[in-house]
Amino acid sequence: MMTALSLRRSSPGEVRISPLLRVLVLTQLAFNIAFFAVLPFLAGHLGGAVGMAGWLVGFVLGLRTFSQQGLFLVGGALADRYGVRPVVLTGCALRIAGFGWLGYAEQAWAVTGAVLLTGFAAALFSPAVESEVARQAVAHEEAGGGSRTRVLALFTVAGQAGAFVGPLVGALLLSVDFRTVCLAGAGVFALVLAAHAWLLPRHIPGRRLVRIRGGTGPLLRNRRFLALCCVYGAHLLAYNQLYLALPAEVERAAGSQAPLAWLFALSSLLVVTVQLPVTRGVGERFGPRRATAAGLALIAGGFAVVAAALPAGRTGTAGLLPAAGFVVLLTLGQMLVAPAARAWVPDLAEDGRLGLYTGALSSVSGLIVLLGSAATGTLLDSGLPPAVPWLLLAAVPVTAITLLPRRPHKA
Repeated sequence: MMTALSLRRSSPGEVRISPLLRVLVLTQLAFNIAFFAVLPFLAGHLGGAVGMAGWLVGFVLGLRTFSQQGLFLVGGALADRYGVRPVVLTGCALRIAGFGWLGYAEQAWAVTGAVLLTGFAAALFSPAVESEVARQAVAHEEAGGGSRTRVLALFTVAGQAGAFVGPLVGALLLSVDFRTVCLAGAGVFALVLAAHAWLLPRHIPGRRLVRIRGGTGPLLRNRRFLALCCVYGAHLLAYNQLYLALPAEVERAAGSQAPLAWLFALSSLLVVTVQLPVTRGVGERFGPRRATAAGLALIAGGFAVVAAALPAGRTGTAGLLPAAGFVVLLTLGQMLVAPAARAWVPDLAEDGRLGLYTGALSSVSGLIVLLGSAATGTLLDSGLPPAVPWLLLAAVPVTAITLLPRRPHKA
């Protein structure tokens, strides 16, 4: 398989990609800068300027997650049917409209509509971009350009860099007002829309368009793919503890959640600086299955570090060291699992339906995170000894290792 655009053979320490892949990677960077310039400040805006009750703020944020993550399957199927270009352009246009609407929305119904629109926009463009990156990464590997996992790791780095820069941009613009933040985000997506209208080819050779009907049945019967979805969901559930279990532990150790910002920055910095060396040194040598298993083991180790330290009850700087160790191990594990699992999907997907399978990976794992987060919240408030919830959380990635498909390729 060859892409429409030329590939250059890369040396062991380089990631040389085609112009199309470069556009897609930079797209992920731009998407996340615009998105994370708005999202971290949304809850404060809803509770403050809009005057929503706390439960309603949580409900609206949950709707945003559902309209995005839950509908990835739809966006992926549409990309398989109509191609990447129209789906990405439509998604960008909807995100522009959603951010613009959100900036001017002052009532609960208007805010809810804007949030749903922004979520659905991502459900269109994200699986389209991610599935095409995966397809191009396979072609890149087959053409001798280097490992597909390394390309997907580069995609992860671009996304994490955007997630790191976005809140900084948003915080600067918030000094004006929230509307300015939203309009700036819409402006970034307008630039992305214009760039993609100009640069994305109308037809990408090697990509075969298929009907929407007929793809779900084989997917639901694909036990190896569904097992991978469960594994990926377990990994995301564990990673989500950065926002659930970690804040509680930081509050216990430091008396406030102020150190959280530094721990989040540490996680982002690790991904941006270490992701490619980790992928090159471990992920590519191990292969998808072993790399995923190794990443899950590291994640389990992060939970175990906190569980082992909790009985001592240390506070202050010494009490924060286990939390920092958790962040490091969790982030290193995620660096292995995320690119390896996504590199695995093309080998498990039905021909012509990579978008559907890419979207399903996100939708199924998102459902697992939704259900698992509710259970985790209950566990953390259960009154059990502090180490017990962390030990039980460590068991999640360990259990996921046993679910890994035995054969990495299609039958």
